Amino acid sequence: MSKINELIKELCPNGVEYKAVGEICETITDYVAAGSFKDLANNVKYLQEPDYAMLIRTTDIKSKFKGDKFIYIDESAFKYLWRVNLNKESLILPNIGNCGEVYYLTPEDLPYKRCSLATNAILVRSEKVNMKYLKHVFLANDFQLQLKKITSPAGQTKFNKTDLKKLRVPIPPLEIQEEIVRILDKFGELEAELEAELEAELEARKSQYEFWSGKIFGNYMNNTTKHITDIALVKARVGWQRLTTAEYLDEGNYYLITGTDFTNDGKIDFNKCVYVTKERYEMDNNIQVHENDILITKDGTLGKIAFIDSEPNKLTTLNSGVFRIKITDNNVLPKYIYYYFNSKIFKDFVESVKTGSTIPHLTQEKLVKLNIPIPSIIEQEKIINILDKFNDLTRNLSIGLPAEIELRRQQYEYYRNKLLSFEEISVN
Repeated sequence: MSKINELIKELCPNGVEYKAVGEICETITDYVAAGSFKDLANNVKYLQEPDYAMLIRTTDIKSKFKGDKFIYIDESAFKYLWRVNLNKESLILPNIGNCGEVYYLTPEDLPYKRCSLATNAILVRSEKVNMKYLKHVFLANDFQLQLKKITSPAGQTKFNKTDLKKLRVPIPPLEIQEEIVRILDKFGELEAELEAELEAELEARKSQYEFWSGKIFGNYMNNTTKHITDIALVKARVGWQRLTTAEYLDEGNYYLITGTDFTNDGKIDFNKCVYVTKERYEMDNNIQVHENDILITKDGTLGKIAFIDSEPNKLTTLNSGVFRIKITDNNVLPKYIYYYFNSKIFKDFVESVKTGSTIPHLTQEKLVKLNIPIPSIIEQEKIINILDKFNDLTRNLSIGLPAEIELRRQQYEYYRNKLLSFEEISVN
């Protein structure tokens, strides 16, 4: 930090200039920049087998290209998509679903010789700014808060490249940018090594959890099974009920839960929820959220599960990307169903019925085909007790390894935000 302070004192003692993203980045484009949706459909055919080029989705990047269900395109489509060919150092920002994530890529990082960016993401390049520095800026709190203001929470979260171009970022001299990258890369490497060890241990515990939960629920598969609609109300916001911009509020008395509000430990972070009008809350009582409800994401990152273990402190409803499951059978414990939804059996079911290639969906039509084994209340209570203990070890962020991993990430984010907090140069 001392070298950074010296460089700032020497090179920009009166502050640094802030510029719009559109001023410093020559390339801000996406898949649909190639033409109309009709032209895209005519010129780009998705192929399941390896061909001339690979179409890179943000889900592929996030998984570090693990798996084998990739999408390929032929030579004609690759040339048609020349604007988003990933042949140079690039930043990738998902702009439909998972908004706020930022990925730094070079051609060497990619698993295929020729690659193009798929839908629902923006490609950013700059010849004026260190691209790794820009990645860190985009991930820092100041930029993320700006990004949130231009992101619509209607349905799947989304923002457009026109608004992105207007966001302002600090641009110190190149020497300072490079020193910040050096510090954060070094710090990140050390944190990554520690996290990798913790993640490996956590994965081992998760594997144990999946093994035992699968074994537990597997033992009951030949017992009485009930159709999900016989034991629960299954509802989501329907298409004609999509929210308008005017129905979103900065403050209010009515929460709206979206897929981004789900936590890693099966809860909802109500501090992240946006607000809606009373009229919108009252429009559909079937998606009003209450104690003992189970929530499941249905678009993008499928199958995130949350259990509402107590009544929310404000009246709460859902956006169109989340199912509400309300248990209506007195012989079924809601938490038993929550744990069933967390089992590999249910995850395999979701994989088998999901639709969509670039953005996967879990439709209500598919979900209501589910049959669930329902043992006696006493057996349900035993299962809950066992899995509660496993859950404490593997998923609760307040204890154990997950808390340690979260602490490491918070430390890294703290230093990144500190390094990227610049006084803006005063303009006379």
